[in-house]
Amino acid sequence: MVFVIFLFVVGIFGAGIGGKAYADSCGERGTPAVDYGDGDNSAQKPDSSLRKNQIKNAKIIDKVAEDGGLSGRATLIGLMTALQESTLLNLDHGDLDSIGLFQQRPSQGWGTKTQIMQPTYSAGMFFFGASRDTTAGIHGLTDIKGWETMGLGQAAQKVQASAHPELYDGQEDAARKIAKDAGIDLDRTGKGGNADQDQGAGTDTATDAATPSGDDDPDSECYPEKPSDRPGKPGAAFHDGDAPWPAKVKNPRSTEDAIAWARNEAKTGGKDWWRACLAFTARTYGWSFSGTNYAIDHYYEMPANMQHAGDRSPPPGALMYWKTKGRAGHVAVYLGDGKIASNDIKRPGYIDVVPATDIESKWGSTYVGWAPPYFPKGG
Repeated sequence: MVFVIFLFVVGIFGAGIGGKAYADSCGERGTPAVDYGDGDNSAQKPDSSLRKNQIKNAKIIDKVAEDGGLSGRATLIGLMTALQESTLLNLDHGDLDSIGLFQQRPSQGWGTKTQIMQPTYSAGMFFFGASRDTTAGIHGLTDIKGWETMGLGQAAQKVQASAHPELYDGQEDAARKIAKDAGIDLDRTGKGGNADQDQGAGTDTATDAATPSGDDDPDSECYPEKPSDRPGKPGAAFHDGDAPWPAKVKNPRSTEDAIAWARNEAKTGGKDWWRACLAFTARTYGWSFSGTNYAIDHYYEMPANMQHAGDRSPPPGALMYWKTKGRAGHVAVYLGDGKIASNDIKRPGYIDVVPATDIESKWGSTYVGWAPPYFPKGG
């Protein structure tokens, strides 16, 4: 129904990671429809106008909830959802025909494009669905039995039916921060919609993190050990190439030092890279930022002679790019021997050394090609 959008929302409020990226969450991380880069006026470095838009939209969501008799908890769920789906911006694009704050799809019955692009309308659909009197048609939050007490991220998923249910949880801290800036009372009680009881604060836990019975490894249900889930599919293996960088490729850190730095970050680094793939590659080569907002844009901004489309023999130190199911794309540093240093693939927010084929086999992404570590806008 609605596809979850990203490559990094929790970094909205600074270079660090402010939201919760639960270690026991799993799934196709790093594949939302909107990526958040490290250029000026990106979600990681919002300027005043972007921040004002987020606050304005947060207030609209809260007003729709309050006018409908819903609690501050409902507002919090709405803010978390909109942050994950659109960065709390009224986008006119997204995966397939998804648009608006909640990335609702006209083709799936959420309304016309004109309607969905109206924040008040889209928020009303999120909270109340197609009808406030019945549960017919599109279901909203108040159509979900027990939404007042279930986990926050779980409630959001019940409405969105996303392919990435684990990602809503990471937006709670960010949502609370914006609510505070917007003067929104998340402790407000209410009674409305189809609720049969007063809506209180509910549980503070976004999801039930209990491990499935008989399974001590939380990631095991995400990536079961079966042939279709192992590296190498759908693409062939990657092999080391031998192509020198063009003379204009100059970085603060040498290729050898960059590879060593990336490997060390995988061993000792912290949870600093949640959906920050492009920022990581720039830092690997000694830059503070890449200067480009989207990972896939970085590839297409390369001079034509630096774009090695479809070439599965990148030299160690090359940047490898993938198209995801949305706007963002993904980039990783090739270390050699078929391995890359990538964020989020094994542990949300961390860097790990994994087979380059994992981006295809585990995320279902399409390999675009490789390019030299060229950061003409880096700084």
